[in-house]
Amino acid sequence: MEDSIQGTSLAGLIRRYVSASGLLIVATILALVFANLPDTREGYAWLWQRPVSLSIGDFNVFSHGGHALTLMDFINDFLMFFFFLSVGLEIKREVLCGELSSRQKALLPIIGACGGMLVPVIVFFTVCLGHPLMERGCAIPMATDIAFSLGVLSMFSKRVPVGLKIFLAALAVADDLGGIIVIALFYSHGLSWQYLIGAAIVVAILLIGNKREIRAKAFYIAFGLVLWFMVLNSGIHATIAGVVLAFCIPANLGKGTSYYLNKIRHITELYPSIENDEEADQKKAMVLDKSDIQMLRRIEKASDYLISPLQDIEDQLAMPINYAVIPIFAFANAGVDFSDLSISSLFHGVALGVFLGLLIGKFTGVLSFSWLSIKFGWCQMPEGANWRSFASVCMLCGIGFTVSMFIAALSYPTHLGQEAADMLNEAKLGILCGTVASALIGSLMLHRTLPKEAVSD
Repeated sequence: MEDSIQGTSLAGLIRRYVSASGLLIVATILALVFANLPDTREGYAWLWQRPVSLSIGDFNVFSHGGHALTLMDFINDFLMFFFFLSVGLEIKREVLCGELSSRQKALLPIIGACGGMLVPVIVFFTVCLGHPLMERGCAIPMATDIAFSLGVLSMFSKRVPVGLKIFLAALAVADDLGGIIVIALFYSHGLSWQYLIGAAIVVAILLIGNKREIRAKAFYIAFGLVLWFMVLNSGIHATIAGVVLAFCIPANLGKGTSYYLNKIRHITELYPSIENDEEADQKKAMVLDKSDIQMLRRIEKASDYLISPLQDIEDQLAMPINYAVIPIFAFANAGVDFSDLSISSLFHGVALGVFLGLLIGKFTGVLSFSWLSIKFGWCQMPEGANWRSFASVCMLCGIGFTVSMFIAALSYPTHLGQEAADMLNEAKLGILCGTVASALIGSLMLHRTLPKEAVSD
């Protein structure tokens, strides 16, 4: 049963991100169009600087340091809180019972992810060494976009061995964890101990709730929003609150699966059997008495308890995250203004560092670290793969978008002046070009190296 659950979890993860990748591409194209058309360029830039307010008396919930968040801040700090909550739940589930749940399963994607984070940073530093403002963006090329990368892999359908699908999905999850750690450690500033203590108290309440087996999802979401506000004003980036919240949400069933299944069986045995003609019964109005309604609600409640709060929240977040939050984020952040850029912009500075970090650094880092771990006998090659097909999947790791764009915005914030704004534009250019190049080259490599016929799972 456990294997089937894990298999379903992986399949659901891949299907979810693959279906979302198309919408992400559309949002990116629209952002580029609106950012460069003469009639929409100024309006597109103006839109993201509009203040956002949710006031209770004189208190604005969407404020930081006494100032209202702009629409861009609202997207990057508040909406992305839910994205990182989803990522945190995904990581926790994979660590507890998925592809990161044992040393044997987790070691290869974690080692590969470490190489895929370290080498791109070195490549970026090599290109931008000696310019302190440029060097702020060294973490930009270290992230793999799980939606885009799995979307490209899905084009080859059943030709891809399941071992390679598992490797790429698990590596992307480990990559996200690395990105979260980097954001927490290197993009925090001006710490406020008052708000940090407040955040710690909220976390303690959440952990006590978990320990006392509080299953109500509203409890965790309500205190999670309080935690978001505390972290937002503490100097630590607000999205980290999403990950902390995820690790406070229970993943167990409290009294266990058997207890709730037996409870459902007991209640259904009490429900009166109806021996009507099925077709006639469908057309007849159904009126239940109060005892029947209460009985059915007890069954519904017991059924709800069969799904852990972690998995339930993760499932409920999947659609709004993939079909609203990420596309909105892409539309707001992917608008590269080409008016001040030329093709030569890609061959120096931040754009070149990000481009090479994604295209060469990610591929080299993931492949070399994985090769060493397999050669030393620490890990095994993914089932059904060979070195040629494995290298092709490593090339897809250079597809960086969501987290890369997010780190770029943190690296070159607007308050650092026009030079930082220009570097942010260059970083976005490097991300887009590095992502497209990695996707195209990876697709060509996969076409040549994968089996020509479908492989069995």
